[in-house]
Parts: sequence; structure tokens; C-alpha cells
Amino acid sequence: MTERTISLDRVENLLEVFGTFDENLRVIESELDVRVFDRDSMLHVSGDAENVQHAERAIEGLLSLTARGEVISAQDAKYIAGLAKDGDSGKIAEFLSGDVICITAKGKPIKGKTLGQKKYVQAIAKNTVTLAVGPAGTGKTYLAVASAVTAFRAKRINRIVLTRPAVEAGERLGFLPGDLQSKVDPYLRPLNDALFDMFGSENYKKYVESGNIEVAPLAYMRGRTLDDSFIILDEAQNTSREQMKMFLTRLGQNSKAVITGDVTQIDLPQDKVSGLKDAVRILRDINDIAIVHLTAADVVRHALVQKIIAAYESHDKR
Repeated sequence: MTERTISLDRVENLLEVFGTFDENLRVIESELDVRVFDRDSMLHVSGDAENVQHAERAIEGLLSLTARGEVISAQDAKYIAGLAKDGDSGKIAEFLSGDVICITAKGKPIKGKTLGQKKYVQAIAKNTVTLAVGPAGTGKTYLAVASAVTAFRAKRINRIVLTRPAVEAGERLGFLPGDLQSKVDPYLRPLNDALFDMFGSENYKKYVESGNIEVAPLAYMRGRTLDDSFIILDEAQNTSREQMKMFLTRLGQNSKAVITGDVTQIDLPQDKVSGLKDAVRILRDINDIAIVHLTAADVVRHALVQKIIAAYESHDKR
């Protein structure tokens, strides 16, 4: 049995690290098989020597986050505990060094919350075309929109174009009420929501009316050349090979494209090849095109989502 102590410069940091009802503390204890308690403004960690060392790294990482004014969730605690358990201090340092991508209309800072997300954001910044493949909840769309808003605010591009294929997931568009625009609006809602969050209602409406923001079905992209634009293709697993090629060839001068999708949620007919899977295979060796694979470890939604994804992956392997 080994015990170590960690001094706290500020007492309030103790509450922030422990979390509501000590939920972060319980995560650290559960993930690393240690016991943590505070006494005289000191944190005491006891347990197996190796586990105590991991817990010490994790707690120091959490303290670094609180020192920067960040609110720590149980999910953050679990992720940092996992990095500490891997025994790579460099990964924790890399995780803590993330820069803010942009600020939402409500003043909330947006940045990558996992190493995978940070590498994804860096790939977008460095490459003209980025393909992001990963399960639901990994921030593929939201981080792409945040990167687009950053480029727009910095006047590196003049227009943000968001598109996705209008492919039904077990339902038919024809059964939905209204005209064509009313039928496709539900498919574009996630993109609209992300932009609305970044810009706020007034600016969003203003940019849509002026043509600086365009959200449209993929079919509307045919025959166009998009210059000075940041283009995001969402739900790309539901594009055909021909649609993907059409989209990629829309890229104009001083433009950037991000393509996102989850190859485990393909809604195409079984005889059709997913354009995203095809593109990942064909484009992987081309310079200035990055392919980023996100995993269940990068899920930042409810912690249960990670377990659901893992359960489905395990079932599919069997």
C-alpha cells in the first residue's frame, strides 16, 4: 500500500476537481482503483504504487484544467484517468495544451475535448480537404462548423456552405408534409443548429440573407464551383460514389472542405457503395488531404453513448 499527498494552492480547486457530490472523485477512484480523500488542504491518494502514480498524474491534470477556469465533468475525469492509466505523460500534456477554436454567441469556448478531436481540428487547419470518420457524438460536425466560423470571422473565406445528402433512415421523404424545402429542412437541422449556436439568431439570419451562409441538400451542389468558401459535407456515408466525386470537384480557389460521416450508419440500398468508404480508400495517399478516424474514446455526449457504441461494435465482431 502506497500513499501520496498533493498540495492545493487554492481550497476552491478542491471542490472543482471533486465535482458535484464528489462525482469526479468517484470516477478517479473507480478507474484507477485507488482511494482519494482531502485533509488539511491536501489530497491524499492511497493504493497500489503504480495506480497511485497514475492517479497523481490524473489529479494534476484536473488541477491544471481548473487553474485555466474550465469546468470539469465526470467525462473529463474519466478521459484523463484513461490517459494516465496508459502511462504516457506526453498524452496528458498534449490534451491540456488545446487551444480554443472559437467562441459561441453566448461566450462559450469551443475546443477539442479529446486527443482525437484535437488532431481532427489540427488536420482541418493544415489541409485543404479533411475526411472525418467516426461514431455519433464525436463532434465531427460541430467542430467542423466551429472551424468554419473561425475562418469566416478571420476573413480567410467569404462563405460557409453546409450540405448533406437527403437520404431517408427508414422513412420516405414523400410522406412528409409541405414543399421540397419543408421536406429537406429536417435533414439540414443539425447543421443549422450548430451555426445558430456559433453566430446567434440575428447574425445567422443576416448572413443567410446575404448569402454568406448556405445550407442546402447535396443535390444543389451539382454544376457549381465554390471559391473562397468553407464547405462541409455531413452524413457523407450516405453519398454514392458519384455524389462524392461530384462534391469533391466543386472545390474552388481559396476553399477548404470537410467531409464527415459514420460508416456504421449507412442508409443506402445494399447494392450501393458508400461514397465515404470509397473516398477514404482512394484519397488516402494524396497530399493536402487528411483522413481522421475518431473512435468511441472521442465521444463527448452522455457517457452511456460510449457503452452503446462499444456494445454494437462487440456484437458486430461476433
